[in-house]
Amino acid sequence: MTASPTDSAPTRFGVMGTGRITRRLVADLQSTDAVSVTAIASRSQERADWFASQYGIPAAVEGYQALLDRDDIDAVYLSLPPSLHSEWCVRAAEAGKHILCEKPLATSADQAHQIAQACERHGVRWLDATGWLHHRRTAEMRALASGGRLGRLGHITAAVSFYRPFQSGEHRLDPALGGGCLLDLGWYTAGLACYFAGRSPHRVFADCIEENGVPLRTNAMLWFDDDLTASFSCGYDTATRKWFEVAGSDASVICDDFTRPWAERPTRFWVHDANGEVQSHESSDRQEQRMIQALIGQQPLDEFNQLALRTQTVLDALAESARRKQPVVVECDVRPDAPSPSR
Repeated sequence: MTASPTDSAPTRFGVMGTGRITRRLVADLQSTDAVSVTAIASRSQERADWFASQYGIPAAVEGYQALLDRDDIDAVYLSLPPSLHSEWCVRAAEAGKHILCEKPLATSADQAHQIAQACERHGVRWLDATGWLHHRRTAEMRALASGGRLGRLGHITAAVSFYRPFQSGEHRLDPALGGGCLLDLGWYTAGLACYFAGRSPHRVFADCIEENGVPLRTNAMLWFDDDLTASFSCGYDTATRKWFEVAGSDASVICDDFTRPWAERPTRFWVHDANGEVQSHESSDRQEQRMIQALIGQQPLDEFNQLALRTQTVLDALAESARRKQPVVVECDVRPDAPSPSR
C-alpha cells in the first residue's frame, strides 16, 4: 500500500487536463507549502507544452496514462470533463497516486463508490476539489448551526449561478461529457444542504429548464428528517450568485459568497436574529491551499469523502426526479458492502 503523503518531502503533483479551471488550481498548488507541480498531461503534446511553458511546470506529457506511469508523481489533480472522472480516478488509484478530483466527483453514485473503493483498495487518499468546505469560515458557520445559536434548524436555501461564460466545445453543455448545471453547480447547493443537515434527505424534487439536452437551470426541494427542509436554485442563465441561508427558530446565518470569497472584499458572513439584530463576522483564509494541505497531510478525510458520496447520491435522485417530474425517495448513501473512505 502506498503511504500517505508526509511533511518529510514535497508532494509532487501531476495535473491531468488543461481546462480553464486548471490554471487557477495550478497556481494554488504551486503556492502551497510542501507541494510541487512536476508534470502536466493533455491529449495533445502541443497543448501540454503550451501550458507547461506558461506555468513553469517542468514536464509536459501527451496522454493521461503516461502521466500516471511517471515515478516523479505522488498525487494527481484531475480536471477532466466529469464523464472521465471515474475512469481516471480509478486508474490513478491503481497507480498509487493520491487524488484531488474536480467536482462533480463522478456522473453517478455508482461511479463515485467505485472511486472510493479503488482508493481504499490501493491505500491512497482522495478529495473532491470543493474548496469552500475547507475554509475556516465554513467551520465557524457550521458551529453556529450545530451549537444551538440558530435554535432548531428549519430550512436551508442556496443559489449558485453565473451567466453563460461558455467557449466553443464547452463540456458543460454536452450531455455525453456529464454537462449541465445540476452536476456542476448543484454539487455546491446539494452538498451544502447535506453539510449543514449532517445527513441525507429522504425525499427530493427537482425541475429543470434544459438546453442542448442538459439542465440549464435547476430548482429543487429536499426533505430531511425532523421537519428540516432545503431548497436551491442553480443555473447558467442568471447573474452570478453564490449565497445561502441556514434558518433556525432563533436566528439565521447568511453568506453571499460561500463557494469562493469575492475578490478584494472581506470574507464574511452574517447572523440575523429574530429581533432584527445583525452581527457581521469576518474570517480570512486560503481555502484551496487548506484543501490541498488536507489531502497531503495526515488528518482523516472520512467526513469529506462521505459528504462527496452523499452529494453524488442526492444528485442522482434529483436527476431522476427531474426526468419523472415527481418527488423521489433518496437511496441509502452508505452501502453495506462498500468499504469506508480512505484515511
